[in-house]
Amino acid sequence: MFPDRLRQVQAGVQAALDDALSDCADIAVVHAMRYALRGGKRIRAFLVIEGAALFGIPMSRAMPAAAAVEALHAYSLIHDDLPCMDDDDLRRGQPTVHVKWDEATAVLAGDALQTLAFELCCDPILGPSDRRLDLVQTLARASGAEGMVLGQALDIAAETAPEPLTLAEITALQAGKTGALISFAAEAGAILAGADRKPLAAYARALGLAFQIADDILDVEGDPGKAGKRLGKDAGAGKATFISHLGLAGAKSRALALIEEAQTALLPYGATAENLREAARFVISREM
Repeated sequence: MFPDRLRQVQAGVQAALDDALSDCADIAVVHAMRYALRGGKRIRAFLVIEGAALFGIPMSRAMPAAAAVEALHAYSLIHDDLPCMDDDDLRRGQPTVHVKWDEATAVLAGDALQTLAFELCCDPILGPSDRRLDLVQTLARASGAEGMVLGQALDIAAETAPEPLTLAEITALQAGKTGALISFAAEAGAILAGADRKPLAAYARALGLAFQIADDILDVEGDPGKAGKRLGKDAGAGKATFISHLGLAGAKSRALALIEEAQTALLPYGATAENLREAARFVISREM
C-alpha cells in the first residue's frame, strides 16, 4: 500500500540523514542542518526508491541517492526562505532556519546540506563509479544554473518585471525551480541501473508541473495549519500563477490531465510501477 511504503521511505531517509551527520561537530550550523532535515513529505526520496525498485535495486542500495535529493531539497528551502529570496518565517509548521538562528547560520547550513548531497551520491553502495559520476552530474545540472537555481532566478526577476509572466514563462520557470529536482529523483533509479531514462523522464516532467499547480491551488484554498507555511502570498503580491492564468477550475483540470500523462508514461513498467502511479495521484490530493 502506498501510504505504508511512503512511511517506510520517510523513516529510512530520516535515519540515513541522521547517520550522515552523526559524526559532525556539535555547533549551531550542524544543529540547523538537522532541524532543516526534519519532516516533509519525502516525495523526492520516494521517487528515487521506487524508480530504483523498477530495476530490482533494493531500498538499501538506493538510499544514499534518496537521502541526497532530500539534503539538496532542504538546502533549497533554507535559502528560498531567506529575506533576500522569498522572505518566509514559517516552514513545515516551524520557524524557518534564519528565524530560529540567524541569516549567516542559515546560509552556511544550506551550503553544507548542498555539499552533503554530492557526498552521498558518491557512496560506493550505489554501484559502479561511472554510474555514481552520472548521478552526481545529473544532480548538479538539476540543481544549478540549468535547473533549480535558474528557476529561482527567473522567479526573483519576475517580481520586478514590467509585465506579469505569461503561462509559457511560468511553465518554464517552474520546470527549473520545482521540476528539475523531481526529474533527477525520478530518473535516479534508471541511472543506477544503467537503464533507459526516457519513460521516467516523461513521467517526471508531467509530475513536476502537476506538483507546482497543486502548490498554487493550495496557496489559494489550503489549510494553513496543515500546510505548515504561510498561504495566500502569491495573490497578495499580485504574482502571476497557474491559477491567475487558468482559474481555479482550469488549474485543477490541468493538474488532473498531467497526472494522467504521468501515469501513461509508466506503461512500459506494468504493475511494478503502481507505487509511482499512486505517488502521482498523491501529489494533487495532498493538503501540504
